[in-house]
Amino acid sequence: MMETAMSAAKRSFSPADLIPAGEYPQRRAEARKAIAALKKNRRVEVGPIATFFFENYETIRHQIQEMLHIEKGGEAQLADEIEAYGPLIPQGNELVATVMFEVDDEIRRKVLLLKIGGIENHAFVKIGDELVRGTPDPYRENTSPEGKASSVQFFNFRMSQAQADAFRDPKVQVLIGFDHPNYGHIAVLPDAVRAALAEDL
Repeated sequence: MMETAMSAAKRSFSPADLIPAGEYPQRRAEARKAIAALKKNRRVEVGPIATFFFENYETIRHQIQEMLHIEKGGEAQLADEIEAYGPLIPQGNELVATVMFEVDDEIRRKVLLLKIGGIENHAFVKIGDELVRGTPDPYRENTSPEGKASSVQFFNFRMSQAQADAFRDPKVQVLIGFDHPNYGHIAVLPDAVRAALAEDL
């Protein structure tokens, strides 16, 4: 049986954990099925166009494996992928999310992304009465010079120990959302998602 999941507490990527390139095509369907099941409880829609996808070691490992399989760049590509995706592995007492703003119509998408410029400074997780602000990726252009938000954003939600403990407490409500003036939406974190994310802390 394939080892589909590493420990959720694993904090760094090891190339040795990849399925060898020569074996991956035969094991790909099984790997993709396993990661789809994992991601089911790591996804939250917030408002009409935003979806949070919470990352962990397994999701990043799969992303790197897929990129190598599709692009076949070998060791040089592997180094680049680790540099790009390694920072998305939670390092303890934090959640890491890829947020996608999805609008099918191209013209409407451009208008909406222009309306939510600067949204990288308005993501939060609320744990009881405690507000944890999302820290955007500092190495990418989250909002263009003309004020258009990127359709893909990356956030770290870093918690104190007390906040992480409260996150694990099912009696404490956890919300996730945005307080941007043009995109103020909040969602309650579902119990199944919360249980999965608690393993990242």
